[in-house]
Amino acid sequence: MDLETYLQNTATEVNKILDQYYGSPATELSQAANHLLFAGGKRLRPAIFKLAADIICPEKTRDILPAALALEVTHNFTLIHDDIMDGDETRRGKPTVHTLWGEPAAILAGDVLFARAFALICKAGASDRSKVIASQMLAETCEKICEGQQQDISFESRQDVTRDEYITMVTLKTGVLYGASAAIAAVLSDASDSQIEFLYNYGCNTGAAFQIQDDIIDLMAPPEKSGKDQASDIREGKQTLIAIIAREKGIDLAPYRRTLSKDEIAGLITLLQDSGVIGDVQKVAEDMVQSAIEGLSSFRDCPERKILSDLAYHFIQRGY
Repeated sequence: MDLETYLQNTATEVNKILDQYYGSPATELSQAANHLLFAGGKRLRPAIFKLAADIICPEKTRDILPAALALEVTHNFTLIHDDIMDGDETRRGKPTVHTLWGEPAAILAGDVLFARAFALICKAGASDRSKVIASQMLAETCEKICEGQQQDISFESRQDVTRDEYITMVTLKTGVLYGASAAIAAVLSDASDSQIEFLYNYGCNTGAAFQIQDDIIDLMAPPEKSGKDQASDIREGKQTLIAIIAREKGIDLAPYRRTLSKDEIAGLITLLQDSGVIGDVQKVAEDMVQSAIEGLSSFRDCPERKILSDLAYHFIQRGY
């Protein structure tokens, strides 16, 4: 099975189970909690969960599938709170939760999803010991995500953020939830400690690379393809890896912190390409993905391992 088909099938399966659990909200708060959860999404974290479980012990995957949903509802919990902090009015083409229900209710809706995540792990058909370890792992992951978000916010007032600081931030903010998706599946499948570590590192590296590619897409993709204002990160002075490496090369991006015409954006892209900035950023993401894939070599050769490799490459090959 190819990657695209696998992701589509997994999304369909996840959506069906989510509907079984939460498809009939009885209260306004439940409606708010469900809003983004049922608004779409590629369900990448449950996909990684399933792939990791199938690599370890495919006979157990269906029994532990409720825990795959735990990663998805955790992801949506973070989106609701991110939208509040960023003041965003739309997400997945729909009004954000705080826009529709107000900030207090949106905060509570995120908290509901946070609680649901741990209940879903408890529903997994695995040993009590494994579920305790998985719950601890998810709790620690949520704390790391919060640390990453705070670091990202703190970068807004700095112009001296280093490569290492940035990579640490995106690994915490984005990578660790992908890492937990793979590692929790391994834990519930009774994997060895080394297998759990390899899968956790796979998720963390590919997740961080995913975020780096997002930064490139923000600059390179036209609005009609990305759904966002082109070059918004540079216009807002965000400390992305592009901005950091540009500064390392002596390129001053301060003049671009304003409304830019299409020609000016095209000129900026040419400058960053010719100076090697874009190539260097891509190399960082490629190295992270390569490290992730090398870690998979210790697992048995199977279709799921190949799909995990294909997914890692997909994360950094999303076009613009």
